[in-house]
Amino acid sequence: MPDVSLPPLSILDLALVSPGESVREGLDATVELARRAERWGYQRIWYAEHHNMRAIASSATSVLIGHVASQTERITLGAGGIMLPNHSPLQVAEQFGTLAELYPGRIELGLGRAPGTDQATFRALRRDPNASETFPQDVQELAGFLGSASLVPGVDAFPGKGTEVPLVILGSSLYGAQVAAFLGLPYAFASHFAPEQLERAVDLYREKFRPSPQLAAPRVLAGVNVIAADDAADADELLRIAKLDRVKRFLSRGGHDLTDEEAALAIDMPQGQQILDMMRYTAVGTPDVVEDYLTEFATRVGIDELIVTSPAVDRTAWYRSFELLAARAAVPA
Repeated sequence: MPDVSLPPLSILDLALVSPGESVREGLDATVELARRAERWGYQRIWYAEHHNMRAIASSATSVLIGHVASQTERITLGAGGIMLPNHSPLQVAEQFGTLAELYPGRIELGLGRAPGTDQATFRALRRDPNASETFPQDVQELAGFLGSASLVPGVDAFPGKGTEVPLVILGSSLYGAQVAAFLGLPYAFASHFAPEQLERAVDLYREKFRPSPQLAAPRVLAGVNVIAADDAADADELLRIAKLDRVKRFLSRGGHDLTDEEAALAIDMPQGQQILDMMRYTAVGTPDVVEDYLTEFATRVGIDELIVTSPAVDRTAWYRSFELLAARAAVPA
């Protein structure tokens, strides 16, 4: 009989600054979620590098990880991820090597190839437009800095060398799957906002995987949205609000924020439907319904671990989604 149990669950916290909150209040909520997640039994939380997005406070990802680590005791914290074309491998190794020395056994590092922003901001980051073309080589260089043998003669990462911070390749396309397979690293697919190529990418990764010193067999993680509530009607209402919020975030321009009425009209337009399709993989309902959805999703696609994020706008409901799910979650290995 195939295993159809709920796979291990971890959290992706987008460090959102909710409507009406200050940046500090949003960051305080991120810390509070980590503290609660630690009590609830979650093993890991990831934070993602985004730039020029006023509703996301995780742009300085390594700084945020260090702050959360200082406010918690044992939960594993990682980048989901660092957009490597925005940085030199040496700098990333130094940052995460420092974190690993300060919080041994608690730090991991997911790596992405996209800039995590728009083209104007990418240029403001002073990065080479062709930097993404050397992504596989940059990952190997970074791994060397974090290991015992640097690939750059005469250059070592201090701190960093010998920390062996675990690496994960992030992606939303077939390219990332091929890189992860070639390097023998875990592969995390961003299906919580880019669902289109999920199944093809997972199949390709498993087919092409080559064992490495870090990983002997393929390991697939995938993002999924979750809104869990004690009452099904409450969950549906939270989803409605989340959809409006998503459309407003993407379509508000030039200092003009869409009203709820404008966002509701935009939802029915092609652009609105395209935005909502980003939430294709969303589990909504009471805990048993959410558990059934996640179990079926992971079994069908072949997922070893789910990285859950909640688009619930209301903070109380946001915390509650993770709390309700925690009672049914396996602890990741």
